[in-house]
Amino acid sequence: MSTTVLMLSVDEAHLLRHSLPAAAAQADVVVIDNACADGTAALAREHGAEVVALTPRRSYAAALNAGIAAGGGDAVLLLNADCVLEPGFVAAARARLDADPGLGSVAPKLLRAAGVGPGRQLGAIDAAGMTVDRRRKNGLVGHGAPVAAYREGGAAFGADGAAALYRRATLDACALGNEVLDEDLALWASDADLAWRAQLQGWRCAYEPLAVARHVRTYSPSTRAGVAEAQRRLQFRNRYLMWWKNETAAGLTRDLPHIALYEVLALGHVLLRERHLLRAYADAARGLPGALRRRRDVRARRVAQRPPFGLQPEA
Repeated sequence: MSTTVLMLSVDEAHLLRHSLPAAAAQADVVVIDNACADGTAALAREHGAEVVALTPRRSYAAALNAGIAAGGGDAVLLLNADCVLEPGFVAAARARLDADPGLGSVAPKLLRAAGVGPGRQLGAIDAAGMTVDRRRKNGLVGHGAPVAAYREGGAAFGADGAAALYRRATLDACALGNEVLDEDLALWASDADLAWRAQLQGWRCAYEPLAVARHVRTYSPSTRAGVAEAQRRLQFRNRYLMWWKNETAAGLTRDLPHIALYEVLALGHVLLRERHLLRAYADAARGLPGALRRRRDVRARRVAQRPPFGLQPEA
């Protein structure tokens, strides 16, 4: 029984100097060098990590897929370079996974930080798991709540991609062809999409508060205003591709009023506040054929008929 920590670097050696040693002290690490021009490869080898070198540079999803294919371990921790594990993280998360063979993944307790170095904590929770709610909107559980909140473990919809422990068998079962993460999504919502597909196949996720890490969040409700318009459009588009690929007839029938109201409000927001997002509707339409192709594979493997939208641990 072994756990592999999979870390992606896109010229992020300055972050790995803090996050890599913390991970390497707890498990075997594989660093994906995504066509880096900095010292990522040398730093990885200095800490005994295996290096998967990619050229040319790939998207977040494609790079992680290459790492998942190359790495070993019967459990895989997907870990961002800007996420620093606290001591005992892997042991706590792995114990939770091993205690229940029906668990496909474990969501840790992520704490907000302004930087990866010591003393940069912001005194709030970054995520206590992830959810896709009845509007089909993906989001973070507990974002901004006090650090002392979410002290009890419980069921979660999925684990945020900054630090997500997956059973290898779950990743294998969720793969669509050679893709575990949907490469059409490239980045945003690829973690929520994977969690949704795992739910449809009957794999559950648990939140484990004893597995703690500090994370510098790039895109969240509290940071969205500072994110480039192109990235906001990508996130907006990806929600539709994720939804169209994974939706069930029973789920749509049950939640259509929630979805319809949200769509009206979202369009109003776009027209009044963020007109650049109008392009995202066209982008989503262009991505529809790929989503429908993947949908056929998802439907063929589906076990669970009614994924628990909004499922999250108690505060």
